[in-house]
Amino acid sequence: MNPEDRKKKLAELRAELARLKAQAKRGSLEKTALIRKIRRTIAMILTVEREEAMKKHEG
Repeated sequence: MNPEDRKKKLAELRAELARLKAQAKRGSLEKTALIRKIRRTIAMILTVEREEAMKKHEG
């Protein structure tokens, strides 16, 4: 996935996470595991971005 695609995906996931958290707060969220799955996906994308940034700084 190229950096532009990652940024788009990250924005989509963060919006989805906010929507799911709002549903959970209201008590209307049925699949609470989705919140954890999205948070982990966001973390993976951020990790890849951080690794690439480190590679650019090293060499």
